[in-house]
Amino acid sequence: MGERKVTVAAEVGLHARPAATFVKRAQLAPMDISVAKAGGGGAPVNGKSILAIMALDVRQGETVVISAEGDGSEEILDELATIAGAP
Repeated sequence: MGERKVTVAAEVGLHARPAATFVKRAQLAPMDISVAKAGGGGAPVNGKSILAIMALDVRQGETVVISAEGDGSEEILDELATIAGAP
């Protein structure tokens, strides 16, 4: 299973527009994608669900762990990490 740890840089955190962009890209992936706050911030949530991502309440400066497994997962994880880490 591949994973990426990303510090969220956007002022609004992983909410609203950044979350929508993240989920739209994740939904195109053929595999399951999970997102969790780093450091034991709760159970991983479905990375393809806007409500689940919003419920994580990820704020600017917090780190998330994005996980996926399957063919092409490394490329998708790179793209999602770029989206989550964008200012």
